[in-house]
Amino acid sequence: MNDTVLYEADDGVAVITLNRPERLNAWTGELGTGYFDALDRAAADPDVRAIVVTGAGRGFCAGADMDNLQGISSGQGEGAGDAPPRLRNERHDYALSIPKPVVAAINGACAGLGFVHAMMCDVRFAAQGAKFTSAFVRRGLIAEHGVSWMLPRVVGPSNALDILMSGRVFLADEAREMGVVSRVFPPDELLDEAVSYARDLGRFSAPWSMAQIKRQVWGQLDEARSDALEESNALMRESLTRPDFKEGVQSFLEQREPSFEPVAAASD
Repeated sequence: MNDTVLYEADDGVAVITLNRPERLNAWTGELGTGYFDALDRAAADPDVRAIVVTGAGRGFCAGADMDNLQGISSGQGEGAGDAPPRLRNERHDYALSIPKPVVAAINGACAGLGFVHAMMCDVRFAAQGAKFTSAFVRRGLIAEHGVSWMLPRVVGPSNALDILMSGRVFLADEAREMGVVSRVFPPDELLDEAVSYARDLGRFSAPWSMAQIKRQVWGQLDEARSDALEESNALMRESLTRPDFKEGVQSFLEQREPSFEPVAAASD
């Protein structure tokens, strides 16, 4: 962890804040390391049941830091003559592997690599007026780091091609219409709403169940229906034998909040 990323955990929710507000939280190798370390920390903590990712200041993440890109394009500076620093660590879909729900609270500018990381979260909320752009095509680049796989599955191929081929800017309301984000809130309510949603996941949803559902949804996108059905049936049989099932039924009958077993990923 480093000061380019802030981490706070309370009442079952870890809040990860990208913290370069003077640069609209533009992505650097240092910020990337801090972000991935924070995800690992939240995944390994059994007290954390859901994760919220947001940005400090006016932006979520404005993409790769332009100083880095300028140096790479001119053949000078860090990364010149070699893979760019942000390409050396191919974990930009890493949030998908975390066995806990990851909610993006997109508070402002969400561009380029920042757009990729927002799309790799499980659920996305946005502040009214937040600006989105993929931007890659306008820099002579391609759809980076798996966003060409993820985006069509979230918004459909035509909307994905519109976003990726035009590189145009669109606002939070259009993002909701296309399905890029699920909900839009006034800026001063966004983080509270995202944390409240994440807290409710932790209070009422079984962590093991959420981990399996997350793996099912993302993992089965490329599976045949018959294979997905077979896998789901096997998981269902397993879930019927788990203490969580008994607790879920009992808590419903007793009209109380459930007390489910925590989940923690193994840390390196």
